[in-house]
Amino acid sequence: MTKPVSARWIAVLSLGVWLLGSTVTADDEPFRPKPDEFAPLEKAHSYRGELVFVDHANRRGSVRVQGEGTYFRNAPHPFAMLPYGMVRYHGAPADLRDVPLGTVMHVRAFLPPDPKISAVPVLPVDNKSRTAGYSGKGIAPAENHVLLLEDEPSHCRRTGQVWKLREVVVADDAGTIVARREPKAGADAEAEDETMTFDAATRVWRGRECLTVEDLVAEGVWPANGTKSLDGQPVLLGITWKPTPSGVFTRFHVSDVWLDDTAMQRAARRQTETHRAFVRSRWMPARVEAVEYGKFGNAKVTATLFGGMDASLYADFQKGASALMNSVENTLKHTHGAYGPAHMACRGPILEVVKPDGEPPLGSSGIQIRFETDLIIEGIRPGRVVRVRPSSWPQVNLPREEYLNGGIEARFPTPAIFPKY
Repeated sequence: MTKPVSARWIAVLSLGVWLLGSTVTADDEPFRPKPDEFAPLEKAHSYRGELVFVDHANRRGSVRVQGEGTYFRNAPHPFAMLPYGMVRYHGAPADLRDVPLGTVMHVRAFLPPDPKISAVPVLPVDNKSRTAGYSGKGIAPAENHVLLLEDEPSHCRRTGQVWKLREVVVADDAGTIVARREPKAGADAEAEDETMTFDAATRVWRGRECLTVEDLVAEGVWPANGTKSLDGQPVLLGITWKPTPSGVFTRFHVSDVWLDDTAMQRAARRQTETHRAFVRSRWMPARVEAVEYGKFGNAKVTATLFGGMDASLYADFQKGASALMNSVENTLKHTHGAYGPAHMACRGPILEVVKPDGEPPLGSSGIQIRFETDLIIEGIRPGRVVRVRPSSWPQVNLPREEYLNGGIEARFPTPAIFPKY
């Protein structure tokens, strides 16, 4: 009698279902950045996975990390954004609240700079090389403090890549796409085909239009039923994950297809406007580099503005303009003020704005401001994080969950919120 195939053997077979972009290796050298420095991108550990939980007020969440084994078994992996960590969505700056759950994100992360105040669980430094049952290796790296969190089109635009469509299989406005991620110009001999699903809810963006699979079928671009070669058509894809039938352990889903640059640029512009309004209401984050103390509370503060924002926001910082500066925690929550960030903030003129000569590290704009105040507050010290508002930005009050006015647990969010699987 033939013995049935065991679940363990099926899991072993599933190791061949490697998806593009998974760069987890056991040999990566762990790197712990210093709390008062911008961490270098080239030393970050890289992985990708589905965004499954967001605590936007504390700039943390969880991703289901792609590893070697059965994806649906992978437990959500907590992460925290570094104070200068950047989120990119649709090729534009974003906040965690802008990214829909289920979106597959590329992660560049480090060990916690200071494990004692980590807002997420601290793991053994070699955790990425440990095996977790059928999930295999790589699903819970200790590198969970994120410098860069970006969705698929943001990753492709940053690295100069596109998805080249090779084949589509359609049945009742749903089916599969075979594609490979390659350089925009030329090919990559090591790139492999990846099969992803789509359905009637998949959005297809062309110029100013938002189409559906039904529209592509009606135009004769895709078949109503059957298979069609797409000859390497270059596109950008939005990728998510959905539970997959037919015993497929790891297969991602296409939520969006951008057929041309105009469509992608429009998406980026919409997201840029969303984020620009957000930063103006929450203030620009920065790191204090130096403080020159004077008499009776007077001080001159030099601070580096964080990177990844729209250029128009940096342009609002002008020599001679008045500004407000308030201290914040690593979560970027305001620490001073019982009814808004302006309540206890330092006030004064911007004495100088210095722009960098070279390329600043990721997370830094390289732009430094020198600010003077006649009443310096606690928390504005070298190495600490602040937020700054030029007087031209609107003065608004924040929702209660986005500023502090409490004890130690409010200042250092406990990692206990994350369940242990």
